[in-house]
Amino acid sequence: MAKKGGLDVHVIKNPKGGWDARKGSRVLSTSRTQANAIKKGKARAVTDRVDLVIHGRDGKIRSKDSYGNESARRDTEH
Repeated sequence: MAKKGGLDVHVIKNPKGGWDARKGSRVLSTSRTQANAIKKGKARAVTDRVDLVIHGRDGKIRSKDSYGNESARRDTEH
């Protein structure tokens, strides 16, 4: 089953400063803090029923949450 919103939302460090919530190459929002970028990215991921992928300062995936295409198993991360 395909995801409703298509691409996942990623929260990544912006090279010019701050943090971006992105969907593909499109910047959804830019925030000064990662926490604010996560909040905005989560809202979009819930709306689009896709995954929210949070990257650390080094660019590696730190966390991933699914908002829509989940199995019946309980999420143990959050």
